Amino acid sequence: MGKALTKNQTLVLDTLSKADGPLSAYSILDDLRDEGMQAPPQVYRALEKLLKTGLIHRLESLNAYIACRDPDCVSHPVTGFAICETCGDVSEFAGEKISKQLKDWEDDNGFLVEKTTIELRGICRPCKG
Repeated sequence: MGKALTKNQTLVLDTLSKADGPLSAYSILDDLRDEGMQAPPQVYRALEKLLKTGLIHRLESLNAYIACRDPDCVSHPVTGFAICETCGDVSEFAGEKISKQLKDWEDDNGFLVEKTTIELRGICRPCKG
């Protein structure tokens, strides 16, 4: 990453790393009040930096955050998430095939993609039975 994390960034990353699922910014704030975090801007600044470094991801459809579970994630141009509607489990995935298809579409349409979020919503294998 290049630059050491601040205390607040470390607290937020640790909270997300230990969480069983995605957390909203306000849930993170509630978890960290005893650690000295008192205001939403403190959490949002930490989240913004952690997002930029690729250490966490924002799940757009849930308005929540999760710690990155793929150590090679930053080397993948596209990362996706499968979110179980039943248990709330989130699986992170990346694939060269998806990346190539999106890049081909971008080239064919003269469109410059600045941000890509792929979220699949459904039912995971354990919940399907």
